[in-house]
Amino acid sequence: MSHRSSPKEHCRAQWENTAEAWNRWGPLLARWLGPAAEAMLDMAVEQAGLAKALEAALPGPVFGFVCGRAGAATLGNYPAGCLEGIYPLSADAGIVGPWSSNLSSAIKIFQGRFGRVALLDMDAPLVGHAHHHCHILIKAGGADSAFSVRGERAPLTDDTAVLVNAWEHHAYEHEAPPGARTLILALYIEPGWLAELQRSLALSGHPRFFPEPCVRLTEATRKMVEEFVLELWWDDEVSPGRLEDLLFNLIVAVVESYSGWRDLASLLRSKPPVAMDPRIRQAIALMRKDVARELDVDGLAAATGLSRAHFFTLFQRDTRVTPLVYANVLRFEDAVQRLTHSQESVGDVSHELGFSAPSHFSRFFRAHLGITPSDYRRKVNLFEPPAGPGSDVI
Repeated sequence: MSHRSSPKEHCRAQWENTAEAWNRWGPLLARWLGPAAEAMLDMAVEQAGLAKALEAALPGPVFGFVCGRAGAATLGNYPAGCLEGIYPLSADAGIVGPWSSNLSSAIKIFQGRFGRVALLDMDAPLVGHAHHHCHILIKAGGADSAFSVRGERAPLTDDTAVLVNAWEHHAYEHEAPPGARTLILALYIEPGWLAELQRSLALSGHPRFFPEPCVRLTEATRKMVEEFVLELWWDDEVSPGRLEDLLFNLIVAVVESYSGWRDLASLLRSKPPVAMDPRIRQAIALMRKDVARELDVDGLAAATGLSRAHFFTLFQRDTRVTPLVYANVLRFEDAVQRLTHSQESVGDVSHELGFSAPSHFSRFFRAHLGITPSDYRRKVNLFEPPAGPGSDVI
């Protein structure tokens, strides 16, 4: 009869893997745990309870992320008895933390002149929508999933990130098995901020800045993602400058494979800007003037001297989205600004944006971001005062 190793023996056998993983995220965890960190690791190895010790010391989402990222190399290789049924294993041998529920939620959100950075715990799809930001989506943990971008499936896995150009129609599909969740690091990047830091990134707002909707991540970039996600937890210690530096370096690492992006002249030659029809500009100005007003395509077409069909064709040509999607973007961004920089109640924000009831506003907001307006307001960390409602997002 073959000898079956005990949990303690198995943990000792995995010591090298454990130490390797600890070296990757241990310094960041040590900032949280203080002097107890080294003692905790020693205790974990001695008692075959690394996962249990981490679970006791860390907030649920952090524990879930750490186990999800380190699971395949360390925790996930321990026999089930070592985990003692703390949490069920997800599809990729990560662990579903105690923050899990039957609704998507935001774990952390940061907002500033760079745009928005959100760590989202997703369990449901989102409607098709767009952003004026350039958009990078990276799986931080949980089950594999996917987005639909340009009508094509873009997988979201440990090895691939999803890239969405400014004003590009996309939708989250949530292809995970029933009950499985996906932890997503979502970057909504202001092109103007990128241009300030790197002149050749001035075209990050261009509709074809990302030539493909999916890019493979290198091992070095994955490590940057892990460190970036863990850093988000210490929002009271992360300065705006530190976050911007981490964010910029991560963005560059993701897009580095696109040769020539540093050469602004070459980018301009290969992707010349396209002038927007002045009548469409006029229509957008009218839409921005009153984002709460119900969209009236016939009225906009008449105001710009176009037939409905011609207006619709020109609008999609120049913005790459339908008038309804564009109007929803304006309304959503106005809602975000009101929630972050005003003291208005959610009900008042709902009324100001033209919703007949707060519940309708909540459904609209959740359909676009996966969380409720109240959840956004509770979780957002505002580094700099955002532009006021109605600011230009074109």
